[in-house]
Order: sequence, then structure tokens, then C-alpha cells
Amino acid sequence: MIEIKTSTLSDGEFNRGVFATCDINEGTLIHQAPVIAYPNDQHEHIEQTLLADYAFEYGLNHTAILLGYGMLFNHSYQPNASYEISFENQTFNFYAHTPIKMGEEILINYNGDEDDQELLWFDREEESES
Repeated sequence: MIEIKTSTLSDGEFNRGVFATCDINEGTLIHQAPVIAYPNDQHEHIEQTLLADYAFEYGLNHTAILLGYGMLFNHSYQPNASYEISFENQTFNFYAHTPIKMGEEILINYNGDEDDQELLWFDREEESES
């Protein structure tokens, strides 16, 4: 249902994203990403690395690194996918927010809510440089 391919949206060294290998209906579970959670007071160590850009909030007192394809979904303010945290299963569950066509990149809103238009850290930095 999904694969990793080169993305034109990412401008990092590896430029990867998650893409649909078939048409995906709205509401379909796309991927369950297992979580490695750690206490927020340990995040200062992660911030010394590239992983800081990929970490997710995980409840009030923890941050999480996602396994599987979880950390490879790129951002959009008009996403075609969303995610829900399952604390019980210790996973982030990614769902189609809209119908997704085969070959289309699957995008989430890093703010956690599909409709949240608040600028993200990288967009704020870009805006302040302008």
C-alpha cells in the first residue's frame, strides 16, 4: 500500500517521502508505527542530533521516535493523511484523511491537526530570514 521514494518536497540530504502504491480510500489505516518513547527531560540530548526534527510529542511528559515509516511522512498544511496516537498499543496510526491516488505522496500536518495552520519551526525560521 505504501513505499518510500524520492520526494520533491524534502530538501534534506536524502529527500524521502511515503507514497501510495495503490488508490487508498478516505479513512483507511495506512501504517502503524511503533513508538520508542522517552521522558521530555531527555529531549535536550536528542536536540543535539538530526533526530530532533523527527521527534513527536507523546503525551504530556514524553517525546517519541517513530519506527517503521512513521518518521518519513512529509508535512503539508493541506494533508491527505492524519495520525492518531494509540498509547495502549504504543503506536502512531496513520489514516487517509482524503482519498489518495496511486503514486501520490502521503502527507501529514506536523501540527497534529489536519486544519491547524500555525507555522511550524522550519517555516518560522524561513519567514524570519526573509
